[in-house]
Amino acid sequence: MKVGIIGLPQTGKKTLFQVLTGSELREQAGPAKPIPGTAEILDPRFDLLVSMYNPAKEARARIDLVLLPKMEQENIAKGDIFQEIADVDALCHVIRAFEDDSVYHAEGSVEPIRDAEMVNGELVMHDQIFVEKRIARIETALKKIKDEKQAIELELMRKLLEHLEEEKPLRLMEFSEDEELLIRSYPLITRKELILAFNVSEDQLGDNTLLEKMAEQCSQNKIEAMLVSAQVESEIVLLDSEEEKTEFLEDLGIKEPALGIMTGLCLKALGLVSFFTVGTDEVRQWLVRRDSPAPVAAGVIHSDLQRGFIRAELIKYDELMEYGSEAELKKAGKMYLQGKDYIVCDGDILNIRFKV
Repeated sequence: MKVGIIGLPQTGKKTLFQVLTGSELREQAGPAKPIPGTAEILDPRFDLLVSMYNPAKEARARIDLVLLPKMEQENIAKGDIFQEIADVDALCHVIRAFEDDSVYHAEGSVEPIRDAEMVNGELVMHDQIFVEKRIARIETALKKIKDEKQAIELELMRKLLEHLEEEKPLRLMEFSEDEELLIRSYPLITRKELILAFNVSEDQLGDNTLLEKMAEQCSQNKIEAMLVSAQVESEIVLLDSEEEKTEFLEDLGIKEPALGIMTGLCLKALGLVSFFTVGTDEVRQWLVRRDSPAPVAAGVIHSDLQRGFIRAELIKYDELMEYGSEAELKKAGKMYLQGKDYIVCDGDILNIRFKV
């Protein structure tokens, strides 16, 4: 499961990727290729659990990222960029919203809404072209041999084309299990969840005007949007201590680093939730698919835990914070035993009982 970072040239996506992954990028010789990396999930709940248990070890969850080549006209015309986009599970489109005369803009001026719409249009156009070609291929085949499965697919493709011609992404459509099987292997980019990360200057961080202008469009097209300042985030990671970072954020009036918000949105886009295991030996964050039952979450920790699952001892994060300790939770009767049918919720703290 990985998130692809895309954007026009000079948007700051490389800087954000470096900050997220802690990697140093060298200039590539020859054609640009996708650059893989991993990013820690910045979750304030994890930090509070660490401070509560003071463990010998701590381990944040991580997600896979890939920095994709610039969406330049040459790359778009060749089409390679779309194949690379098709290989990821969700997209984060970094859009330039900062003004800087020393940094050129591919379109000649800084207009973030225009750039968002332009790239979205390219993604929709890619899917439309693919569907049109698929329709033509099926129609040709059906003229030679009647095939019920292909006839069903043709009907579905025409439905997709009608939707795309209205400039709507395919993630707005719902599919039956049979339809899902028909199109699962197809490189339909607009089925992927999309995050818009508007890269702003430091003095724009407290101004939500841009997000307000995009609110209706994001709601209609199932898009998440946020503000981030690559410049500010790159300065934060250079600070030595958490105290310095907290003070820096407070001076800017920022409650949570944008990278924490961004990694949270990436999890949402990938359909993942966090759960925790805690103790004085280790506090660890784990990721599991949304709506997973407890044995599946146990399997994320170790396959033996899923195979021999007996029950899950459950603590609700908010209740732990409210009561202040496990001892107080026990007194209040707020520690729960859950069986195989329990659906793990974001923030759950689990202790798996098993026997193999």
